[in-house]
Amino acid sequence: MRRIGIDVGGTNTDAVLLEDDRVVFAVKRPTTQDVTGGILAALAAVRSDPAGTGRIDAVVIGTTHFINAVVQRRHLMKTAAIRIGMPASASLPPFCDWPQDLAAMVDGGVFMLEGGHDYDGRPFMPLDIAGLKAAARAIADAGVRAVGVSSSFSPLDPSCELAARDVLAEICPDVAVTLSHDLGRIGLLERENAALLNASLHDLAMATVDAFRSAIAQSGIDAPLYLTQNDGTVMQAELAIAFPVMSFASGATNSMRGAAYLSGLDDAMVIDVGGTTSDIGQLKNGFPREANAVVEVGGVRTLFRMPDLLSIGLGGGSHVEGTPPRVGPQSVGFRLPEKAMIFGGDQMTASDIAVAAGLLDLGDRSRVAEIPAAVVEGALANARRQVEENVDRMKTGSGEVPLLAVGGGAFLVPDRLAGVSEVRRVEHGDCANAVGAAIAQVSGETDQVFSGLSRDEAMAAAIAQAQDRAVAAGAERDGLVTVEVEDMPLAYLPGGALRVRARVAGRISAIGGAPSAETKGSPA
Repeated sequence: MRRIGIDVGGTNTDAVLLEDDRVVFAVKRPTTQDVTGGILAALAAVRSDPAGTGRIDAVVIGTTHFINAVVQRRHLMKTAAIRIGMPASASLPPFCDWPQDLAAMVDGGVFMLEGGHDYDGRPFMPLDIAGLKAAARAIADAGVRAVGVSSSFSPLDPSCELAARDVLAEICPDVAVTLSHDLGRIGLLERENAALLNASLHDLAMATVDAFRSAIAQSGIDAPLYLTQNDGTVMQAELAIAFPVMSFASGATNSMRGAAYLSGLDDAMVIDVGGTTSDIGQLKNGFPREANAVVEVGGVRTLFRMPDLLSIGLGGGSHVEGTPPRVGPQSVGFRLPEKAMIFGGDQMTASDIAVAAGLLDLGDRSRVAEIPAAVVEGALANARRQVEENVDRMKTGSGEVPLLAVGGGAFLVPDRLAGVSEVRRVEHGDCANAVGAAIAQVSGETDQVFSGLSRDEAMAAAIAQAQDRAVAAGAERDGLVTVEVEDMPLAYLPGGALRVRARVAGRISAIGGAPSAETKGSPA
């Protein structure tokens, strides 16, 4: 199987061509302001190489478009919130915990209705169908084109949310609807926030995926398009339009998955040093360790599947300033070729220090020959301290562990570090993010509360449900692997209740094709 993996970073757009298990071509191109231009340039380089002229089976892209839109408050749609859970959920209405500026931009009306279920799936109030229809008419009259629907314990029983979707389809069929149970885990407010963010990104998701498809077509490639997700797996382009929030943290995740693939290590610490930042995380069974706590995106609390990462302002384009010298957190980013001293610029960067120290062959070394040795040594020592301290913060044990150093700025990571058994560098490590995109698999996840089942029966049921969701999302059933499964007895609930979360992953199905409507309800 031949796949192209692309990762769009703040400084460079990387592309690799994988044939079976081998990287046969890799390239870096500067990221352009419109992003698509960088992808076109990278694809043109791949296609110009003899290895890239044959058939391509899939193109997988990792993008920061969607999280940037939330963080930068751009390209977001007015979104109505329908919450089904009254009277129990009246105290904290939708948007109540959002930053004021973001809420003012997205809030397209709030409708709180009776209905919903208890933890064991039993309905505690009849669904207010008349209220649903009135809400749909109000949404249509207001001209709002995106809706997020949430219901209490909908991951256990989504019937209220499905009924709301049917009513909305009848009264305002052109509205983009996100149902919270498609995105989420148990936890109403965070799951609702995820649904509202997702709905607000609908137009941007359509435009972005269309632009990616256009770039692929212009490059003469006839292959299905996939986008990478937060957990290191992929979703079909159609699902990416329906669930753009699932790719919020895909860039750093791609790097960690690529590092595992290139090194052959499934359990290790990873540092991905880019042009602007360094991301530090831990691999468990070849996948990034997930964050267990609530994750904030643009100031909004969510419960996404997000990797447990620590980002620091250390990269190849980081400013070097002060006495003693400090590296970062400011960076020249994609303007490195015009701002760095080695290219004739006037800003001392980490790349200038590395060239002066003989760690990197880039630009004109004579331009940094006058940098005092004390400045070079001090800057490298500062970078070393930052790496040591932050890798130690992300470790889960006190023993020494291997560290995989990848990314274009990996030259800033010294070969010996306190608390690290070895620093390992790999071939094509500077494009590990694109490799991670190319090798990504399809995943399925479930998070359910089971009653009346033994622990083994509950865990088996959760794994089976996760497998079904993975197949529905485009995975081959043969070869599905359980990535993680965890259970938590809920002693405060009657009936021996047990909460089980399971995640599986498998290869992209060779059949391909667009997902069905049922598939679109299972992005995980």
